[in-house]
Amino acid sequence: METTKQNPLLCDPESGVCEMPVAAAPAVAAATPAVQRVKIIYYTDPICSSCWGIEPQLRRLKLEYGPALDIEYRMGGLLPDWSYNSGGISKPADVAHHWDEVSQYYDMPIDGDVWLEDPLASSYPPSIAFKAAQLQDPAKALLFLREMRELVFLRKKNIAKWEHLTTAATAAGLNVAQLKADFDGPAKTLFEQDLALGRQLGVRGFPTLYFVDAAGGREVVYGSKPYATFEAAVLKLNPAATKSPYGKTWQALFSKYATLTAREFAELSGTPRAESEKVLNELAAAGTLEKLMTKNGALWQLQPR
Repeated sequence: METTKQNPLLCDPESGVCEMPVAAAPAVAAATPAVQRVKIIYYTDPICSSCWGIEPQLRRLKLEYGPALDIEYRMGGLLPDWSYNSGGISKPADVAHHWDEVSQYYDMPIDGDVWLEDPLASSYPPSIAFKAAQLQDPAKALLFLREMRELVFLRKKNIAKWEHLTTAATAAGLNVAQLKADFDGPAKTLFEQDLALGRQLGVRGFPTLYFVDAAGGREVVYGSKPYATFEAAVLKLNPAATKSPYGKTWQALFSKYATLTAREFAELSGTPRAESEKVLNELAAAGTLEKLMTKNGALWQLQPR
């Protein structure tokens, strides 16, 4: 059989997309008109490398325009299983080198060796776990998603395994017993609803963000794009949206976000990228920050007191 040219795990660094082989014209429901907020439907996946690549831009967007936004996180089902062969990827080991390459392109630490050492059979378990976390606490669910991504991208942990989902859930402050009950119960249905809505909207890759206003106006940001693209989508739908001031010192940023990469610190603080890693390394050398080093970059967090 002829195979499709698209493979969801073969993300295109230039377009910034982990693309699915299905395409259709999207149609998105309008945001609730009660408030002048821009609704964002964000289709992602816990193992989407391009989605990891836009974390700096999304974190900045939330800091600057958070009060004007209503963001819905939806799971897209990037890797159902390994029953396909396309785009040069037919087995987990094929992903390892690709992840190492996109890590350099996005300037975000990703260690592809997880696909050699303990590969995931599917991204569905962590996706369903995220839906379970949303049932419990939407804010903690976002922390949980970040924890899962750090585990798979930096710590080479197979987040399809419950033991690693438990680690991420505990770090995010979730009730693990409740998470398991919801994982085995309604979360699967919620995940299936995300997949169905994605098909209805015509989601064909990740990240895909639909920006919608109360009147039904729509902008779509598809793939990894510069911050200005995300900001422009917000301002086109709500020209009255204004930036919220936020602290850009390392103390202020680490009080907001528990972990930061050098690329994220540069984006959020306004520090030139060439200097951001030096600043973080100096703080680590002074014992203020803890540095997690991988073969393709690092992650910094406050030292536990």
